[in-house]
Amino acid sequence: MHKRITFKGMEHSAPMEQEANKQLEKVEKFLLEEDRTPIYIDLVLEPSRVHSHHKIELRVKSPSFDRISNYEGPEFYLVLSRVIDVMYRELHEDKRKLDEEKRMVGRHDEFKRER
Repeated sequence: MHKRITFKGMEHSAPMEQEANKQLEKVEKFLLEEDRTPIYIDLVLEPSRVHSHHKIELRVKSPSFDRISNYEGPEFYLVLSRVIDVMYRELHEDKRKLDEEKRMVGRHDEFKRER
């Protein structure tokens, strides 16, 4: 697994990186259970200095999933939490759709045999 956390327009912050890693654990765990490698996770943290309008973007790429989640808002840690939660839900939804497609392919073959 390749994971990169980028601080754009700001100095590196160890507490912020620890929080990001802590929240990314559930996404990492899901990906390792569901997919084979290579898995790429790219998190870009971009705070705003002028206004309270921070931007965070999370990209996940693996053999089965290719997703981007981003969000902007006034509170940095809430924005981080939201981006990761949205990504987690989208990955679960994609997995459900993939499972349904696999099931439908199998059922199609069953219907062909019945004819």
